[in-house]
Amino acid sequence: MLYTVIKKNLYQDSVSLMLLTNHLSAVEGVTQVQVMMGTPANKDIFKSSGLYTEELEEANPSDLCIVVDTDDESVVENVVEETDSYLNSQTEASQQSTIPTVRTWEMAENKLPTADVALISIAGEHATAEANKALDRGLNVFMFSDNVPVEDELQLKTRAQEEGLIVMGPDCGTGILDGVPMAFANVVEKGNIGIVGASGTGIQEVSSIIGRNGSGVSQAIGTGGRDLSSEIGAITTIRGLQVLDQDPETDVITYISKPPAPAVREKVVEVFKTLSKPVVAIFMGDKPREAHDNVHYTWTLEDTARKALELANGSNHYSCNFIEDKDLQKIKENNQQRYIKGYFCGGTLANEAAMVIEDALKLDASHEHPEGMMLQYEGHEVVDLGDDAYTQGRAHPMIDPTLRVEKVEEAAADDETAVILLDNVIGYGAHDDMAGVFAPVIEKAKQQAASEGKAFVAIASVTGTEEDPQVFQDQVDKLKAAGVIVTESNAQATKLAVEMVNYLNGENSEVENIDNAEVENDKVQALISNKPRVINIGLRNFADAIMEHGGDVVQYQWAPIAGGNKRLAKILEKLK
Repeated sequence: MLYTVIKKNLYQDSVSLMLLTNHLSAVEGVTQVQVMMGTPANKDIFKSSGLYTEELEEANPSDLCIVVDTDDESVVENVVEETDSYLNSQTEASQQSTIPTVRTWEMAENKLPTADVALISIAGEHATAEANKALDRGLNVFMFSDNVPVEDELQLKTRAQEEGLIVMGPDCGTGILDGVPMAFANVVEKGNIGIVGASGTGIQEVSSIIGRNGSGVSQAIGTGGRDLSSEIGAITTIRGLQVLDQDPETDVITYISKPPAPAVREKVVEVFKTLSKPVVAIFMGDKPREAHDNVHYTWTLEDTARKALELANGSNHYSCNFIEDKDLQKIKENNQQRYIKGYFCGGTLANEAAMVIEDALKLDASHEHPEGMMLQYEGHEVVDLGDDAYTQGRAHPMIDPTLRVEKVEEAAADDETAVILLDNVIGYGAHDDMAGVFAPVIEKAKQQAASEGKAFVAIASVTGTEEDPQVFQDQVDKLKAAGVIVTESNAQATKLAVEMVNYLNGENSEVENIDNAEVENDKVQALISNKPRVINIGLRNFADAIMEHGGDVVQYQWAPIAGGNKRLAKILEKLK
């Protein structure tokens, strides 16, 4: 039975409520629970999940709504107590923090008059308005928020370009500005390799490999996943490349692209030719071209990092060898088990895995990716669970592993699954122990399979460094202890999965090796020349990471104006 509790005028950000929902799901007697603000969009999510009640009709956008599905009405009281305790602990943690907290833009400017960037991580429907307010104040914008209309992105980026600023995002997951991590990022030493990337996890994978091999990153400028679309035309990409070309701390420029619009790709290549520094570029999904001028093209993210290391520091050799897993012979005896199931929290890592599998196994797969399905061919499946289709009403899988755990459990029980392929992206903003979640899941699934006379292979990569809060080697050790094969990179993990499938099919285990083919703006330049001074609008843990690494930060405790009433909010905006 469904029970509803509405707490009036208690605004909380959406990510906090998603994490609270996960916490409440563990309360004894709860069949299902959802906690969200009472916005029209959230009410639709309640409906689609089968948790809508008539009481929700009375809820306003500023009201916190709890719906519990339980057979025992007394459980509702426990859920409310847990909710109050959770929110109180969040408040106490905020009060104990040394980071200044404000509630208006004006207060933020007074607290940090030298601010040069706004980091925005609120719901996409509100993000554009706050980004424009940041531009009004002469601030660059780092927009973590997703679900922002493409026309809004074009307006923001065009305006920023005209005003000598830069907009990184929307859906910009990662950045490093003068050694300070922005949003989801890893702890990487300062160095002479600069990165511009349309992919957050792509930046993380490349920067982590660079860091683990004794080098470092000067800057990492995120662009957002749509920047290479025909609608946007690479506005932030071009600005970022030009800025790094003028950065005295950058000797090699690395560019990471999501699949680009063909005409925009050529536009970016022409910009490469104008730069004074060597460029290493990966256009995900495209075979690398021959090197030309100062530009080197690569096939995988690992290739990209290794080529940048070679250009920055001299030669860098590596190899990936086939591993004879003890379960392969048992799998080979079952003629059904011949497929790879990949479940990813990193969109670019999922794209890379799909690309390598398609190429190596010569699959004629569709390049349309509805709802994050990067590869679906016969029994092979690679899914980006960070796609918008999976993050409506739930936190990103780098934060919330629930859906990915379900997918892994289903794949392990599937008679066709030979290999389960996973990424594990650590660093600031990510789950505090993702390996600790998946290790027992894999271990239990392997034990269950063994009890049925079956087996499967689990392969993972860990994107991160030893200095990350979760600690790279700790994550590796936990996965290995559960029987997971852990490789040095996502590319190596995928190639190994392919080798295993070829082995199971009685084919040569070698995988084809694709070798690497051989505006000046004062405000943006100033942004990367000093530790960033940030007004953080949204997720508080982003502010903690900035402060820890020497950046100045003010936490703007944002809430929607007019209690979330969109019509009234628009009227108030026009009156300002």
